[in-house]
Amino acid sequence: MFLHFTPQQATQVDIADDLATNFRQGNSKEIAKSFAPSIELIIVDQEDVYNRAQAEQILKDFFLKNPPSKTSIIHKLSNSPNYRLTILSLTTKTEKFRVTVTMKKTANAFLITELRIETER
Repeated sequence: MFLHFTPQQATQVDIADDLATNFRQGNSKEIAKSFAPSIELIIVDQEDVYNRAQAEQILKDFFLKNPPSKTSIIHKLSNSPNYRLTILSLTTKTEKFRVTVTMKKTANAFLITELRIETER
């Protein structure tokens, strides 16, 4: 029996898996490659709209203060052709966070338009 996946289906899976891997590794540079030119970034109590470079630096600072140790995918929404949502649980050396990533399709690629990192309750 053969399973048939179209490239689009494979991409849907890869986005969430890649995000989980990059968050576990604290790889702000790889995550930022998927940022839209302007991104809404909410990290704990800090919220604003930033350009790609600013958002990458803020995320890098977050990882320096909170070195990641584990991630798991809590939920992923990938049934819309133009929208993706991934929710991760991020465990760091000191606490746990809930990461919500919203992506919108722009010119054949999904770009992160909102990244929210909240303390897990």
